[in-house]
Amino acid sequence: MLLDFNRPAVTGKEQKNLEEVFKCIKFSGDGPFTKKCHTWFNDKFKNSKTLLTTSCTHALEMAAILLDIKEGDEVIMPSYTFVSTSNAFVLRGAKIIFIDIRPDTMNMDETKIEAAITEKTKAIVPVHYAGVGCDMNAIMTIADKYNLFVVEDAAQGMMSTYEGRALGTIGHIGCFSFHETKNYQCGEGGLLILNDDKFFERAEIIREKGTNRSKFFRGQVDKYSWVDMGSSYLPSELNAAFLYGQLESADEINQNRLATWKGYYEGLKDLEDAGYIELPTIPENCQHNAHMFYLKAKDLEERSALIRFLREDEIEAVFHYVPLHSAQAGEAFGEFRGEDKFTTSQSSRLVRLPFCYNLLEEERNKVVDRIKQFYLGKSDAK
Repeated sequence: MLLDFNRPAVTGKEQKNLEEVFKCIKFSGDGPFTKKCHTWFNDKFKNSKTLLTTSCTHALEMAAILLDIKEGDEVIMPSYTFVSTSNAFVLRGAKIIFIDIRPDTMNMDETKIEAAITEKTKAIVPVHYAGVGCDMNAIMTIADKYNLFVVEDAAQGMMSTYEGRALGTIGHIGCFSFHETKNYQCGEGGLLILNDDKFFERAEIIREKGTNRSKFFRGQVDKYSWVDMGSSYLPSELNAAFLYGQLESADEINQNRLATWKGYYEGLKDLEDAGYIELPTIPENCQHNAHMFYLKAKDLEERSALIRFLREDEIEAVFHYVPLHSAQAGEAFGEFRGEDKFTTSQSSRLVRLPFCYNLLEEERNKVVDRIKQFYLGKSDAK
């Protein structure tokens, strides 16, 4: 049996919630379970306001509209990220300015931001890779200095913190994903976090196809109409019901994943100590959520050989992002500003190991054992 790279989390509570939706026959968005999710997130994130979306991609697109990103604006972000981070701003006509990453966390290098700023710069988009926070103090200091917006791409960051603050709540806007590969999932889904009240009313309108329909349902207007640009960013009640089943077990899922992450780290630490691999770094001021576990091989050739070796034992390990600045669209819609010292070299070494909620201990141990066999066998051959 193939040990899949990912198995979507299912707690057992989702089916009961879905059955309630069928009984109520309320399938479109902003029903009882959407409201329950919003209450859960608003309690979790305190002073922020939240809106469920159909995906993190759409949350990012809403952020770009809310910030009035226009043609000619520049948006700074790492090249080591998913295409949605860039596409959201490209769709508004912005030029993407890619900067280098830090080799320890794979997050954007905050020391490279200031040199990339011009009079056209409108926003900075830190991406919290693997649920490990970027240096948000430094990023917010730069943003304040130059009067820039900060949109946190926290797609992988639910339940993670930076200096005790939840990721997604530090910048002006935060965006999360509930894709089936994430810690909490509903197949496809996302969340927009608004950390400035001035954005909320317009965000509701954008999310409802540019209408003031939400105000109508609250009795604030006697009819609703088209008042702004927007699109259909509202998830169905089925998605919300499924997601709420996961949120009800959020702490259990988090602790389970952290235990798996710790098991991988402890199992592979001797290989790192011997100089064969590098393991993830978690800064002291960050609490991560065990979104993934990765290691870094010596180079691209060794990474490819390790992935093939594991596949022979029906273990699915994978590499991750190909840097966006090297892609055809990246060249067309952006530029890399500064030196690519780590983005390409570090990304070509990274291997993601099978990881999911309720990964069995024997499955994790099998992966660890095979990785050790790969490296120690090669060492003995020398």
